[in-house]
Amino acid sequence: MADVLVVGSVALDTVETPFGKVEEALGGSATYFACSASFFTGVRLVGVVGEDFPPGHLAVLRGRGVDLTGLTVAPGRTFRWRGQYGYDLNEARTLATELNVFAEFRPRLAPELRRVPYLFLANIDPELQLDVLRQMEARPRLVALDTMNFWIQGKRAALEAVLAEVDVVTINDSEARQLAREPNLVKAARAIAAMGPRTVVVKRGEYGAVMVSDGAFFIVPAYPLETVHDPTGAGDTFAGGFMGVLAAEDRVDARTMRRAVVYGSVMASFTVEDFSLNRLLRLTRAEIAERYAAFQDLTRVEG
Repeated sequence: MADVLVVGSVALDTVETPFGKVEEALGGSATYFACSASFFTGVRLVGVVGEDFPPGHLAVLRGRGVDLTGLTVAPGRTFRWRGQYGYDLNEARTLATELNVFAEFRPRLAPELRRVPYLFLANIDPELQLDVLRQMEARPRLVALDTMNFWIQGKRAALEAVLAEVDVVTINDSEARQLAREPNLVKAARAIAAMGPRTVVVKRGEYGAVMVSDGAFFIVPAYPLETVHDPTGAGDTFAGGFMGVLAAEDRVDARTMRRAVVYGSVMASFTVEDFSLNRLLRLTRAEIAERYAAFQDLTRVEG
């Protein structure tokens, strides 16, 4: 078993969906990733919060065993995001983004963090992602990153530079098409793989996920849910499950990668059942195992 390091945002989210609303709930890409991955392996988090960050939120992460020595408390206010979903929960409408201390975030890895063998570069400026990768003492066994339309449009050259040096990219379907400049998702995934990462994982929300690894396709459906309250953080939770399994097994062969994609889908399916991290904090390993088995049944075809 090996640890995984995540570098990304820790935030306070205000989210409204047709099923309720939360004010300044614990959120952020690194937060969702860390909580999800912590069910499988040790997690070390690098990020920044303001002086107003509630101590109870820190206790939540520590309660999951997340190492917060890389989390800086800076003078000022914590990064905040306010969003709204309609009945189409695949699309969030951003009402307000307050970067606050996150605007000056410049990750600096302590010596012990520079040797962590599994690295996830969450959705931050690609220049910072590349800088973090350069700080590692040795090449990690696996480097993955996530990105979004803002960086694809505004910092494409920097994004392409870091993509050339990572092993895995996780991206949603619309962003994959935007990055590849290709409407066909199959061609888009292949085009992104040609940019450098040998594995491309396309997150498709309620339609599941597609992985292209060394030219081979693997497709997993989404778990059929009757209760979906809040999709915020589902993609980062997916990535946490995915990377957590790879680090726990300390293997990156094709079979383990496929299992990791299914576990990522399992973790994301739990996250959307409640707001913020609420469902993950009630989650048990038995529930994870049960849903993993359900995924196997969903995709079994008799010979």
